[in-house]
Amino acid sequence: MRPPHHPHTARHRPLPTTLALAVVLALLIPAALAAHPPPAPDPTLVRVDSGLLRGHQDTDHRDFLGIPYAAPPVGDLRWQPPHPPPHWTGTRDATKPGPRCAQGPGLGGTPASTAEDCLYLNVTTPLPTTHHHPAPVLVWIHGGGFTTGAGSDYDPRALAANGLVVVTLNYRLGVLGFFGHPQLPGSGTFGLADQQAALTWVHRNITAFGGDPTTITLAGESAGGMSVCTHLTSPTAHALFHRAILQSGSCSAVFPHNALGPGDPGHLPWRSLTRTEEAGQRTTATLGCHDADDPLRCLRALDVTALTPHHDDFTQPAFGTHLIPLPPPTALDQAAVHRVPVLIGTTRNEMTGVASTLHGPFGDDDYLHLLRDTFGPRADTIATHFPAPAHPSPASAWAALNTARAVSCPVLTEARSWANHVPTHTYEFADQHAPNPGHPRRPDIPLGASHASELGYLFDWAGVTARLTPAQRRLAHDMIGYWAQFARHGDPNHPGAPTWPALTPSDPHPTTLSLAPGPTGIRLTDPHTTHHCHLWQDDTPAALD
Repeated sequence: MRPPHHPHTARHRPLPTTLALAVVLALLIPAALAAHPPPAPDPTLVRVDSGLLRGHQDTDHRDFLGIPYAAPPVGDLRWQPPHPPPHWTGTRDATKPGPRCAQGPGLGGTPASTAEDCLYLNVTTPLPTTHHHPAPVLVWIHGGGFTTGAGSDYDPRALAANGLVVVTLNYRLGVLGFFGHPQLPGSGTFGLADQQAALTWVHRNITAFGGDPTTITLAGESAGGMSVCTHLTSPTAHALFHRAILQSGSCSAVFPHNALGPGDPGHLPWRSLTRTEEAGQRTTATLGCHDADDPLRCLRALDVTALTPHHDDFTQPAFGTHLIPLPPPTALDQAAVHRVPVLIGTTRNEMTGVASTLHGPFGDDDYLHLLRDTFGPRADTIATHFPAPAHPSPASAWAALNTARAVSCPVLTEARSWANHVPTHTYEFADQHAPNPGHPRRPDIPLGASHASELGYLFDWAGVTARLTPAQRRLAHDMIGYWAQFARHGDPNHPGAPTWPALTPSDPHPTTLSLAPGPTGIRLTDPHTTHHCHLWQDDTPAALD
């Protein structure tokens, strides 16, 4: 028989059952979640301020390639400061690098390009981890004489495996990057403005890749090193980076008379806005636009292939501008620089690649004639310190002399200037058997540690890294350790590596760390004496104007 119905009792009786059910669910849900955890975030997906990117993950790093950091500088944007990149919808493929900026073939056979839509960068990161400590960032500026090169030439996976987030970038080159005209705001500095736009992009977006926007190292080699120097003196680069690495390119870079070959008048990395605009007006006339109602509109209407033959007329950033108010050497002399730690150095045989372009035989008489033409009454004194018989050939002696005069000694002098203001470490890459990075060969000139030969030890560089011997790979490992530690702390020293003391500016001969393979290959040296730097103290180049 069914019990009588009592509405009041029935209304309150389910409460204990509901509580019991809640308790059971509270116990079961965590167990269910543990058995079926939520899916981990896809490490190949990253959102930047322009949209979503899909990159690629390898066994020890991630790559996000071909990311636009500025609008394509085409049409009316040709010869304008970089504009913000466009937004996109959906997911952008980031597994291939962007086009190389318009250029001819480069060192080592790098390909030519006619692309103006080229303002892209690449980000390589360590594998994501469960900890959330942001990684130091290294932003790399490629070399190539301001006329060739691309960020994608440098594979930084080894640096990333050492805990760095590495950014490589393209920037406008030659006539597209450093052209000037009186009617053109930004004349002579578009390529450097691109580099600063990339640094600004890094500040906005690098956290999404696990990078630390408060620990950015700006690094570069050759023209890239000269670029780093320029940003160290540029007021518009204030607070964009926190350490600086200058490899075979510096504020003191200069190529005096005959250094780049017999008859060469000499070359300086920067020139005045006035001279840049004069060169631009000559080019405007050559291209048939000087008498146009609107010369700039006429020039912007030309196909890029009409412009690139003039690349070599625009290889020098312009000072006296908003971006570069003072010539960088002057800014350094006046201490008008950003106060960040500096790592600076050269290769032991910087100018062997240049000397290898000498045409025809080059004997003792040719050497003495070139000495007299270059140094006049000082020729005999120079010859006693660089006698041809002490070198494999007279051409090799000429290369050694110009390595000292044009690169090594000016950089040592500059390093002492930096050390007056900031912590400074100097190096000389000295592997005499380094693989050739692409220089022409002359049988009478051993290349040794030639210009750019250290790059294959820091990056996976085509044609170089794969040829390293086991001893050279150990050197590469040690160099990457130094570079990575400097990027972290502004000091390259770390446990297990030979001590690398900071430069003391009062020392008469700056102590430099020599980098070579073998048990004693990494050691302190005195390149001031090795390169006879006392000879060049009065060898003043033509003034920048």
